[in-house]
Amino acid sequence: MIRIKLDVMMAERKMSLNRLAELVDITPANLSILKNEKGKAVRFSTLDALCQALDCQPGDLMEYVEEEE
Repeated sequence: MIRIKLDVMMAERKMSLNRLAELVDITPANLSILKNEKGKAVRFSTLDALCQALDCQPGDLMEYVEEEE
């Protein structure tokens, strides 16, 4: 399973959801879906914008963890 660590990066950068949504040009509702791991996919353009806004690498925003049985 892919885990989204967006909340960690936002906290480290002291950035609000609304400010990040503004920088990435995405609605706060859609960013919240991604942040709360409710989304099914993320566009590379969105990932690129997130990395740019948060000054990080894709691996800083996502990690693979094995699912519990």
